[in-house]
Amino acid sequence: MNSTESGSNRYPAATLAVAGKAFAIEAILFDKDGTLMDFITTWGTWGERMLARFSSELTQRRRLQASSDLLQLWGIRYDADGQISGYDRNSPLSMGTVDDLLTLLALEGYKAGLSWAEAKVLAAQCREAADEALERSRTARLLPEVQPFLEQCRQAGLQLGIVTSDETEAAETHLEWLGIRPYFSVCVGADRVSRGKPYPDMVELACRELGVQAAKVAVIGDTDGDMQMARTAGAAAAIALAEGQALEEREAFPSADAVIAGYRELRLGQVR
Repeated sequence: MNSTESGSNRYPAATLAVAGKAFAIEAILFDKDGTLMDFITTWGTWGERMLARFSSELTQRRRLQASSDLLQLWGIRYDADGQISGYDRNSPLSMGTVDDLLTLLALEGYKAGLSWAEAKVLAAQCREAADEALERSRTARLLPEVQPFLEQCRQAGLQLGIVTSDETEAAETHLEWLGIRPYFSVCVGADRVSRGKPYPDMVELACRELGVQAAKVAVIGDTDGDMQMARTAGAAAAIALAEGQALEEREAFPSADAVIAGYRELRLGQVR
């Protein structure tokens, strides 16, 4: 008997009801940014710091400045006053890995006249500076209704895990800042798999470590890449969290089984 087969007998099953549908599950896998943690509070600030440092370094080297709308190209939205107002859930900043973003940033340096080697080193240095500033400020905010739902999951006997495009160590740190790390048995970042979202690798690894079958797992995320990952892995349910989005914007999740505005729309019950 393999671990996924034995897992079905170890953990009590629960029903997850949403949008008139009910799914029998033994575990839930959560994306982190935009699903548990407010995306803009952390990554908007981090991105602005990294870009400001990058532009300053280019200026000092008498090169052209990086594009001022780079964060918009990455997926950050600004209002008429120039304040961050939201983000594109299908953008590089939302769906990409840190390595993806460093490649995009290095490309800006190359376009400004640096060699590719210089551009890569500068991008990495600016990332380190932004990481250090984030560590000092610990800028992170839990989304509404997250902790009560996690507590309901614990009481229902569900196994919980993280599947994030962030790096595992950073994800663990953010969960600690938010005070929710003890709820999760596994944490799978992009650095632990060969292929990130929308491929199924993260879900498959998390299921192996939890000892459950993917067909008994629900995945909750804030991008259609999360939904595609869930579907290709054969998950029981792919649930999109569209917190703060207008109703018409919820059509951006064609791969989801259900789209919710908040965790209050989810109901847990015991299978009898």
